[in-house]
Amino acid sequence: MMEGGETLSKQTPWDWMTYPFSSVKTDGSLLYAASPGNGIYCSDESGGWQHISKQLPEELVVNRLQLIQGKLYACTNEGLYTFEDGQWEQPMHAIPCYQYKTSGQCSFMATDYGLWHRCGDGAWHKVAYPERKVYDFINVPQFLILGHEEGVSVYDRFTDEWVDFALGVGVTSLTVYHGHLLGAGEGGELIVGNKQGGFDVVQFGNRLVFTLIRHGRDVYACTDKGLYRIGYLCGQITMFAVKLGFPVTDVDTHDGQLYMATLFEGIQQMDLP
Repeated sequence: MMEGGETLSKQTPWDWMTYPFSSVKTDGSLLYAASPGNGIYCSDESGGWQHISKQLPEELVVNRLQLIQGKLYACTNEGLYTFEDGQWEQPMHAIPCYQYKTSGQCSFMATDYGLWHRCGDGAWHKVAYPERKVYDFINVPQFLILGHEEGVSVYDRFTDEWVDFALGVGVTSLTVYHGHLLGAGEGGELIVGNKQGGFDVVQFGNRLVFTLIRHGRDVYACTDKGLYRIGYLCGQITMFAVKLGFPVTDVDTHDGQLYMATLFEGIQQMDLP
């Protein structure tokens, strides 16, 4: 077990806001943010910032943060770290991890070696595609959907069959919008399920889509030009501007507020549109 580190405030002679941020999570009272190569930080209601990952390896790369029932999970290039009550717990497996989600008493982890699964405090087991990097997944009653380095794969629990969609591009995040399966491609593409058993790989002008985040009924697209909301225009999936002017890498919401992790403007906050 490892402990957190030094406390930083906005008065500290260290311009932390210039750090690039890749992930942000909040439960209202606390705000967590990850900066590539610079660690993980926590903000409290007084506006002070604490560098909570000082005791973790310096070369650690945080791919995603997840906050589930008060416990912080850091998906990193060295495995899944957990942080609770000021203590870090080391990963059970030091394999690169890209996503972590829970379903009831069970947990799922997307890794360099496929999708892994465990129930309770039991052992982790490989579930699918151990030969592929799996970046994200959606677990719904009928389907298990994976975004991986070759495209998308869908497992139908009713038929007990996998179907692969080789898209010529890795799919790094997945979500659903009004029955459309959507994804973000490694090259900044928007992957759109066409409801006809296939996918369209779409480029939105010169915008690069980093990730797709669902909050409530809304799906947000974080891009190099700013934050967009997914919607329909003339029956087609499109993106409507929410906040432009700087690259947005991740978003989270709480109590009517939207928090954005950005590459050049620190952590930005605004009222939900």
